[in-house]
Amino acid sequence: MMVDPTLAEMGKNLNEAMKILEDGGKASDPDADRRQFSRSSIPGPLQGDGQDVASILQLVQNLMHEDEEEDKPSHRMQNVGEQGHMALLGHSLAAYISVLDRERLRKLITRIASDTTLWLCRLFRYESGSAYYHEDDREGLLKVCRLVINTRYEDYSTEGYTVLNSRQPVIYQSATCRPGLGQHLCSQLALPLSSLCTVPCNTMFGSQHQMDIALLDKLIREDVETGKLPLLLIANAGTPGAGHTDKLGRLKELCEQYGMWLHIEGVNLATLALWEVSSPVTAATRSDSMTLTLGPWLGLPAVPAVTLYRHEDPALSLAAGLTSSQPVEKLRALPLWLSLQYLGHDGIVEKIRHAVELSQQLLEKLKTLASIKTSVEDELNSPVVVFRFSQETSAESSGGSVEGYFAGEREVLDSLNRWLCEQLAQLVPASGVDIVELEDEGTCVRFTPLMTAAALGTQRCDVDLLVERLIELIPVLNCTLRLRLDFREEVYRHSALSYIEDLSWPGLGAVRYEPRVEELTDSKRKLEVEKINSELLVKLGDLDADLIFSTGLEFGPEKDCIFIGMATEDLDVAELVDTIAALGRDIEENGRLLENMTEVVRKGIQEAELQLQKDNQDKLMEEGVLRQIPLVGSVLNWFSPFQSTVKGRTFNLAAGSLDSTEPTYSMKAQTGGLVSPETPTSSAKRLPGQRLFRREGAGGSDSHSETSSVGQAEDFSRERFPQPTTPSPVQDEAVSVVPESPEIPQVPAEPEPTQEKGEVGTQEKERQPDGQDAPVEETGR
Repeated sequence: MMVDPTLAEMGKNLNEAMKILEDGGKASDPDADRRQFSRSSIPGPLQGDGQDVASILQLVQNLMHEDEEEDKPSHRMQNVGEQGHMALLGHSLAAYISVLDRERLRKLITRIASDTTLWLCRLFRYESGSAYYHEDDREGLLKVCRLVINTRYEDYSTEGYTVLNSRQPVIYQSATCRPGLGQHLCSQLALPLSSLCTVPCNTMFGSQHQMDIALLDKLIREDVETGKLPLLLIANAGTPGAGHTDKLGRLKELCEQYGMWLHIEGVNLATLALWEVSSPVTAATRSDSMTLTLGPWLGLPAVPAVTLYRHEDPALSLAAGLTSSQPVEKLRALPLWLSLQYLGHDGIVEKIRHAVELSQQLLEKLKTLASIKTSVEDELNSPVVVFRFSQETSAESSGGSVEGYFAGEREVLDSLNRWLCEQLAQLVPASGVDIVELEDEGTCVRFTPLMTAAALGTQRCDVDLLVERLIELIPVLNCTLRLRLDFREEVYRHSALSYIEDLSWPGLGAVRYEPRVEELTDSKRKLEVEKINSELLVKLGDLDADLIFSTGLEFGPEKDCIFIGMATEDLDVAELVDTIAALGRDIEENGRLLENMTEVVRKGIQEAELQLQKDNQDKLMEEGVLRQIPLVGSVLNWFSPFQSTVKGRTFNLAAGSLDSTEPTYSMKAQTGGLVSPETPTSSAKRLPGQRLFRREGAGGSDSHSETSSVGQAEDFSRERFPQPTTPSPVQDEAVSVVPESPEIPQVPAEPEPTQEKGEVGTQEKERQPDGQDAPVEETGR
């Protein structure tokens, strides 16, 4: 069989390129190791002789990974696989095919477009449909709206928007539609926002995520009575949040009654390819149009979305932009054409079935967990599982619900579920779980394997691991929620601590140490609070405890406070709060001591100087003038040694006083005041090896604390302040200082010191305790 050499070379280059980019390795060029590529965002000048393919691919790889640090693991990339290579090859082939002669190009694109449309219509049970391929998944709906406008307003092609003044068109959408979808349509169609009608969901009967059909009927009748034209209804087969499906059969009947166009979108449309399809989703095959996002469903990168529609007038379809006379635009279907052939019918169905089975597997396991609530529309065939942590089922013994037992519990549960989702996503990255905000339920964890399993390669073992990690995290969530009130009450018992109410913090709570000095100005007090709490955070982080201490969320409203992370069952809240208060008090007292140290030292030195001057004068009077003459004094001291009565002095930094050294020599030890008390850490009560803030005898504490420490370490990194160079607290010890001797009046001839004087100094030195530096004696010299 003859092979086009260009196609063979294209496939070979694509394989080499994918190996280089996926493996993160080096190009196959042997000279690639010697090339250096700049990672600067500023592009350099083009080289005159150009570069080869391997060099350019190496540059692309460097640009892809330029923000990654060496010590951090690289981000998990999508599992492209062979079917992904076919999709990428389609883009290359489209560029190559576009240069063919016009006749061959026309035949080829006609075959590609017709085959792809036929396969998709059969696969998703959409008979007699046409297909529009688009990059933006909203583009298909936009073209459909233009088609409906051209159909309902006959003079629109000639008169333009002026014909809309006769009867204003109205587009209806559910309150659970994608955010911003209706506004995008109005802006692109040049319609006022009054042409968009948002229909609320059920409040009394049925799912709270489904469109209220009775209210929709009422809104349509009111618009018709006011002279408006109901144009189009956007329904969901799998809402973006919870994955619920509207009552499509009843909505189709309502649209036929008022002559409206029904458009359906949602992830549940993928189940139309299965043999067993739920009846609500089957009604989607009767819709006028629907949008399919095959890329995420099948794990195909860079393939277009498809909008299937039914319309008999090709001229209006061309006017709306659903078809094109440009052959190149029809090549958008080429990547999808290649991928569908590679997977085959059975491969496509197997991928969708595998995703649905993963959802059912997770749902069955979640039903056995008491503290987990699920929000699933169809338990037998739902591809989306939404769940959240809640203590509502834990109150069976008390006969009521735990939710609502303190103000703001909804916000607290939302923060805990947000933390839970982040932990599960880090511990089991192949699960693809993410956070979803629902109006009624609040913050939930969403598992949508139809959108993630094909790309991440999710398997049944990943779901089992997800449930195991969830079971390990549930006790941590229960304990944290239960101990938050105890922590707040304990903080209120300490006057120096302020409890910070931050409902968005997923942890035990937040606290701030307040200095007790009231005469400080607001600016100085703020600086003092910031300094004390910064040092307190460092000291708490150095403790041997399982808790995580941090400065809170990066963009949180509260500053200069300490946030405590998730708690375990054996946590001693009273000991924790007492330790925080004691450490803060020590930091405050030591800070005051250091602030007053300058004044204390200055006054002490002045007093020492005066005392030295007095001692020098007394010594001079005792020895006489003759002993000051160098030669005469030496001879006189030899024959008649002199014992001075002037004693040494020590300067007590803590007391700021000048004391005598006589007690030191008599007791052979330095005398000092009280030693500052140690931080109360209940070390006497703890067993050997027991960590801080743990109650003795709490069952199951080890496993819970290990889970807490591992989970929090991966989610909230400790935001440490740099260790300040603050001097350590000064104890009330006698610190020896030797101030400079003041100048004394000059005398004519000062004799050399006698040997007896030196002997006296030697004897005095021998009286010092062994191994201890004695205070320096003030001799006045």
